[in-house]
Amino acid sequence: MESPPEKRVDPRLPFILRVSFSDRAGLVAASENLSRGGLFVQTDAPLGLGARVRVSLSFPGLLDPIEVRGVVTWARPTSPEVRAGVGIRADEEDRPRLEALLNPPVPTPAPSSTSTPDATPQGYRVLIVEDNPHIIEMYSYVLKKLAQGELAGKVPLEVHFAADGHAALKQLHEGRFSLVMTDLYMPVMDGFQLVEKIREEPALSTIPVVAISAGGKEAQDRALELGVDLYLRKPVKFVEVLETVKQLLHIR
Repeated sequence: MESPPEKRVDPRLPFILRVSFSDRAGLVAASENLSRGGLFVQTDAPLGLGARVRVSLSFPGLLDPIEVRGVVTWARPTSPEVRAGVGIRADEEDRPRLEALLNPPVPTPAPSSTSTPDATPQGYRVLIVEDNPHIIEMYSYVLKKLAQGELAGKVPLEVHFAADGHAALKQLHEGRFSLVMTDLYMPVMDGFQLVEKIREEPALSTIPVVAISAGGKEAQDRALELGVDLYLRKPVKFVEVLETVKQLLHIR
C-alpha cells in the first residue's frame, strides 16, 4: 500500500545513479532523484516502510561508490505512468555525503598564461547503440544541445551512434570511448551479445556500460549478470541522465 510522502524540506534534483543495496545481495536499482535529506529509488523489490537500508551510490566512469544509510519512509506502487519505488530518508550523519554530491565544488580554471595544448582535457566520447530512429533523433538533439551549450569550452564531448551491436563493436575497436549506452533488443547483434563481448575483451572490458531498455525484470537481471553498470527502463528521461552527468562533471 502506498504511503503519503513526507513533507519535503530539501529541494530534490533529478539524479540517476546506480544504487546497490549493500545489505541485500543482488539488489541493484537506479535512483530517480536526490536531496540532502535522502533519495528516491526505482525498484520493484518489497522494501517495507520503516526498513533500515544501506545503499551504495555510483555512476559508471564518473563517481566512485558512496555509501549512505537510511530508512524507507515512502513506497510508490507501479502505475502506467511511473515505476514502483521507495523513498529513503538518509541518516543525519550520512547527509553531508549527499549534500556534497548535490553541491560539488566548482574547479578553479587554470590561468590562461599557463595553459598549454597538453593541459586540454581529453574529454568524453559516448557511444549510443539504438535502432529506433525516433529515439536516436531525440538523443541527438539533447546531446548536441548539451555539447554546444553548457559544455562548450569546458569539457569536450563527442557522441557517436550505432544501429546494432555489430556496428557498435566495430566502432569500439576503432577508437577510445568513455561510455556506452545501449538498447538491449536490436537486430543483427542485440545488446546482450554486445555487453557480453565488451566484457570478454580485455581492451574493452573496463568501459562503463549503461543499458536502456523496455524489458522487464528478466532483462534487467540478465543485463546486470552480463556486466552492465546501470540499467534504466524505457521510457527514460534522457535529459535527467545528462543533468546527472553535468552535475558529476561540475558543469554549470
